[in-house]
Amino acid sequence: MPDYKAPLRDMRFLLDEVFDFHASYAALGASDATPDMVSAILEEGAKFCEQVLAPLNRSGDEEECQFNHGVVTTPKGFKEAFAQYAEGGWMSLAADPAYGGQGLPHSLGLLISEMVGASNTSWGMYPGLTQGAMAAIHAHGTEEQKQAYLTRMTAGRWTGTMCLTEAHCGTDLGIIKTRAVPQADGSYAISGSKIFISAGEHDMSENIVHLVLAKLPDAPAGTKGISLFIVPKFLPDAQGEAGARNAVSCGSIEHKMGIKASATCVINFDNAKGFLIGEANKGLNCMFTMMNHARLGTGMQGLCLGEASFQGAIKYANERLQMRALTGPKAPDKAADPIIVHPDVRRMLLTMKAFNEGNRALAYFTAQLLDIAHGGDNAEQRQEAEDLLAFLTPICKAFMTETGLEVTNLGMQVFGGHGFIREWGMEQLVRDCRIAPIYEGTNGIQALDLLGRKVLGSQGKLLRGFTKRVHQFCAANAEHPQLQAYFAQLAKLNQEWGELTQRVGMAAMKNPDEVGAAALDYLMYSGYIILGYFWLRMAVVAQGRLSAGGGEAAYYQAKLATCEFYFKRLLPRTAAHRAAVEAGSDCLMQLPAEQFAL
Repeated sequence: MPDYKAPLRDMRFLLDEVFDFHASYAALGASDATPDMVSAILEEGAKFCEQVLAPLNRSGDEEECQFNHGVVTTPKGFKEAFAQYAEGGWMSLAADPAYGGQGLPHSLGLLISEMVGASNTSWGMYPGLTQGAMAAIHAHGTEEQKQAYLTRMTAGRWTGTMCLTEAHCGTDLGIIKTRAVPQADGSYAISGSKIFISAGEHDMSENIVHLVLAKLPDAPAGTKGISLFIVPKFLPDAQGEAGARNAVSCGSIEHKMGIKASATCVINFDNAKGFLIGEANKGLNCMFTMMNHARLGTGMQGLCLGEASFQGAIKYANERLQMRALTGPKAPDKAADPIIVHPDVRRMLLTMKAFNEGNRALAYFTAQLLDIAHGGDNAEQRQEAEDLLAFLTPICKAFMTETGLEVTNLGMQVFGGHGFIREWGMEQLVRDCRIAPIYEGTNGIQALDLLGRKVLGSQGKLLRGFTKRVHQFCAANAEHPQLQAYFAQLAKLNQEWGELTQRVGMAAMKNPDEVGAAALDYLMYSGYIILGYFWLRMAVVAQGRLSAGGGEAAYYQAKLATCEFYFKRLLPRTAAHRAAVEAGSDCLMQLPAEQFAL
């Protein structure tokens, strides 16, 4: 298994030099988030992930979660690591001080989540789901509910889940069968079964707080009739502690391709006592708070696993000896040259590096938007941040997981046959990453959300909110002495982006299938342009540091070289995605269903 080292230098490059998080924190009034405090948090977070979580990654994969008559036991060391995580205050980092949190910016929590996910993705599911549940309760719960649940979840004593999917429905939540019957005491009797519930049952916390979608007896049909309920595993007693067992049980756990140390459960509710959160029949709106949190976290998993894979691949490529370089021996004192001298290995490594660092920039920009949306004191700025988040969230989830899967596959490929062998750890990263394009809304659904709801549904407003930034950035740097050609390339694509969107919109007015046919290629096309924007933002800073004659020249030169690779070898993929979008729906829909088997 590759040794994970938190990429603190690259994280600080974005924090300090590209996005200036410290100025943002000052503008938000986050006085506790001083540069020294942020640095200390990153250092301590790196130690915990490198020394505690990373050593449990392979053993957790091999041991898996164990199920015995409704009881789930996590792999050896997981429970102790969670206790250490809670004691260290990591769960409370960005939580509301009113409920025991430290009140630090949300972006800091995202940075810690990156290190957690890269060091041990399965383990990271447990606090990750809890933080999503906390976000939903904080946004939509009553003060009584917040005091009862958030205080204990913030302390890491109780954990949380989101219970949406049922055996007959995943994306189409309007047809869920779980029912909620009002009771005389104001509670509800919840009956039904949910599947694919991450962290649904385990031994790491005193209580598990399930957020459950269900329908009231008189609920309207479809998604307009869904309500959200808090259904704890143990009902709070008079002192607010975990008391009597609720009628909630784990029927089984899934045997999965990857993330094997994350308990993926069937959860059964047999007239369990639940409590309405938010308004009746408005549960989907409440759950979207949690789903958006989870989708950003899932997008991060593509980056996390890609980073872990790259670290393993670069070390191996420098050590593995195979053949001589085509231009002559590079290590004449050895039997052969290290494989990093070969162009095809360079292609794989640079692709990994370009996606990882570009996706990290996208993720950190999104993290800044979260800070503004949650804590900004200017209504106009908050709305702008929320609009950009609405536009970028499906792209973060889908593009980062698609490219993350490509990166982990390349990492395994760098190892050749050894990559296919379990003991090297590279194949586990592929297996763990494979779920990311599927759960929290498949990437096909994210693409429909982006093109259908966010772009066309807003008459292009949300798209223009981003393309305007790209246009202004390109115009301001059109004469950049070293990067002029790349700015021209990006500016052309940015204009083309708007034109392509108009053509899709016009076609969709005649045939709605055009949206579904174009959606995924449109999302990937958009993602490549967005990463081009962030690569140029990084390149401008790197070139400026080099021109100023500062230290760390090798680091900044590497940034510029990787930017060049991205613009010459990866950004041109937009042409293929554009052609696929323009191909329309006819070639997809003309073959009758019964002829697929012929």
